[in-house]
Amino acid sequence: MEIVHVAAECYPVAKAGGLGDVVGSLPRYQTELGHVAKVVMPMYRTKFLYDNNWELVHEGGQSIGSHWFHYSVIKEKTNKLGFDLYLIDINGLLDREKIYGYDDDNERFVAFQIALCDWLNHWQHLPDAVHCHDHHTGLIPFMFKYCYAFRDKLASVPTVFTVHNGQYQGWINWDQYYFLPPYDSWNWGMLDWDNTINPMASAVKCAWKVTTVSHSYLDELRVSANGLQNLFEYERGKSAGILNGIDTKVWNPETDNYLIRNYDKELVEKGKKKNKKELAGQFGLDPDKPLISFIGRLVGEKAADLLPDAISQSIYQHHGKANFIVLGSGDPELEDQLDNMRHRFNGYFNSYIGYSEALS
Repeated sequence: MEIVHVAAECYPVAKAGGLGDVVGSLPRYQTELGHVAKVVMPMYRTKFLYDNNWELVHEGGQSIGSHWFHYSVIKEKTNKLGFDLYLIDINGLLDREKIYGYDDDNERFVAFQIALCDWLNHWQHLPDAVHCHDHHTGLIPFMFKYCYAFRDKLASVPTVFTVHNGQYQGWINWDQYYFLPPYDSWNWGMLDWDNTINPMASAVKCAWKVTTVSHSYLDELRVSANGLQNLFEYERGKSAGILNGIDTKVWNPETDNYLIRNYDKELVEKGKKKNKKELAGQFGLDPDKPLISFIGRLVGEKAADLLPDAISQSIYQHHGKANFIVLGSGDPELEDQLDNMRHRFNGYFNSYIGYSEALS
């Protein structure tokens, strides 16, 4: 079976969270089971890009509104990740150092999806399935079915859409409808939710199958999904929750290159103590005290907004008997609060604002 995964992230190429972990692992295990798994993602200007060898496999042109753009598709030559990795480059849109956080993100990811569809439209064969991940790829099922340039060939390709985070939906105002290629206007409702173009809602409506990262998350989305809960309930018949696992080849303390001291199950206590001591020293904390950490996006949905008060109260009430470390980024106001706490609770609390695979 040939499966094409399309995503904004893939570890270790470019990662901002759990989406990247899944897209970096699932295709490799599918390949080991005998399937032909491929990953297609934007060509950000990352270290992985410059450290590896690539070959050009396709060039083409498409338009987003009145803007014509040239795109190229390159493939990693050595199968380094255990599956075929393709990057789509669009100068001026995808050639950025960061994955997200730009004012033109909507335009960037719509252009990426258009290029993906155009490239697949030039294949001599069709893949058995296209697996889209989160809202950055949510318009692909719609484009396959309803965009005039693609539907004749691609409408028959099965699509799967996985919701990794239902809070971020990629909303696009209807006054930017021209971002999309010409489509059958009778089906504009397949794009719309609450009077906006909603890529996540569109994917849930148009994909052949919908999955989430666990059974419980699917249940949660039917109750609370940032406005889409009724849609998830309506489409429950084609939806399934599939539990995310961990990649034991990456998350293995015996081989993890980021650890100061590697350890196996026989040396868990000694290994953890050694690593804790090094970490505490790096952050100016007492290695003999209990250490409590938070690693994640600094946003309300992760309950990160509770951290400043909870940590402050604990330090005051328990007279600093435990130390705290927070690692993450997100809400600028919350980042500032945590940064100020580093000075107020010097020796008891520290933080790292940003993303660091090594510290995680």
